[in-house]
Amino acid sequence: MKPQYVADMIDGQAVSSLYLVREKEIRTSPRTGKTWLELSLADCSGSIHAKMWDNFEPIAKTFERDDVVRVRGRVKLYNGSKELTLEQIVPVAEKDYELADFLPHTKHDVEQLYGELRGAVASVKNPWLQKLLACIVDDPQIAPRLKRAPAAMTMHHAYLGGLLEHTVSLIGLANTLSAHYPELDRDLLLTGVVLHDIGKLEELRYARGFDYSDEGRLLGHISMGAMLVREKCRVIDNFPTPLRVMVEHLILSHHGSHEFGSPSLPQFPEALALHAIDDLDSKMAAMRATLELSAGAPASELWTERNAALRRALLRGKEFLAATGDGIQQKTKSAAAAEKKGATLEFGFKNGE
Repeated sequence: MKPQYVADMIDGQAVSSLYLVREKEIRTSPRTGKTWLELSLADCSGSIHAKMWDNFEPIAKTFERDDVVRVRGRVKLYNGSKELTLEQIVPVAEKDYELADFLPHTKHDVEQLYGELRGAVASVKNPWLQKLLACIVDDPQIAPRLKRAPAAMTMHHAYLGGLLEHTVSLIGLANTLSAHYPELDRDLLLTGVVLHDIGKLEELRYARGFDYSDEGRLLGHISMGAMLVREKCRVIDNFPTPLRVMVEHLILSHHGSHEFGSPSLPQFPEALALHAIDDLDSKMAAMRATLELSAGAPASELWTERNAALRRALLRGKEFLAATGDGIQQKTKSAAAAEKKGATLEFGFKNGE
């Protein structure tokens, strides 16, 4: 196990450890003409920007993106964010590190998640949909990638096993939603849940780092997923065409709008439900990741750094409540006393207060 992780870095800390190179670029300031080496370094706990200012040209030729390097430098705060100022970079041979130290991965047991997925597939009563799902989930060419693939590059569940974790989470939401809205066809909704992001197996590359494949850049996971479903339906004798079209629509519309990449808008209840729970789960995951990254911050820092996907900073709710706890408790007592007197209250405050 490597000694220093990105998530544990603090301002002023001296660093000497191994990191995966996610981004590499030589930049020049248009104002001063000064040139430097800009890197994004990562491990399984997160990523950090790094700069090398002096004598970097010979070193930069010795490594590329997705290589693991040993760096020596110091952490500093720049515009409120941590970054590394580097003094040394040394490439590391593959035999000298464990790749698992550098790629983020789900905290859940992957085999257990896969078992839950297969259990959901087995629970589908429609024989055509059950057969379609089984021939994808149990495909020996697909199953290993399904256990490993991230759900996204950066937006949500952006780690190994993230797609499977996201899918299983949606299965729970789909079951709850189907029970609440009896007009929903649970089998159809579950099929959409399992297959909505299946194109990401081909869209993304996730062997040593996360990137888009050439086909992924050109076609995107939505159309790639729909094409995979059509291909699988063709090998199932007499698969009903209207049912295939509805499954394809679930995939093609799950982003909810043209603005966010869906070729089609949700046009039946299960498609709308799929979009809603997918959007909810992805945003909750994005919030969770940002709040977890801020867990080591001082309790006095009530706001996280800006989440790029959500385009906002997030309130650290527990710290906020703890910081204002006396005031909240006082107002709660006042509200209880006023209630006894028959006063009209709204959210624990007197009208007009």
